[in-house]
Amino acid sequence: MEPSRLNSFFRRWLVNTIGVMVAANLVTGISYDRVSGLLVASLLLGIFNAVLRPLLILITLPLVLFSFGLFTFVINAFLVYTIGHLVTTFHVAGFWPAFWAGLVISIVSQLTNWLIGPAPARAPKPPRPPSPSNDGGGPIIDV
Repeated sequence: MEPSRLNSFFRRWLVNTIGVMVAANLVTGISYDRVSGLLVASLLLGIFNAVLRPLLILITLPLVLFSFGLFTFVINAFLVYTIGHLVTTFHVAGFWPAFWAGLVISIVSQLTNWLIGPAPARAPKPPRPPSPSNDGGGPIIDV
């Protein structure tokens, strides 16, 4: 994995972990036993947000459109609630604590991203050397 991609991954994980930690401290019904549980929960939440969330939004697209996007909060709550069942050291008491935790995580993640700035841009790829010309006299289409 490229260093810039690895840095971007750890940056997103850190932002997500900060959001989950703030939610666990603010929302009644969300808690963790050890810091390792918090780290695993935030890592899983990041993976679920990258893989499952787009699929769930696509499946529930009529509800998302009908609610003007507010149904995505229910999807976020479902993901937080599911993580509470998968990670034994991360506890979610029910749907409403998961709902409020999802909202807090979203807000804190947005604020944290805003404070630490955008992710570093990836370096552009170096230009390819020109391909040798053939003696056909016509243009060469190199893809």
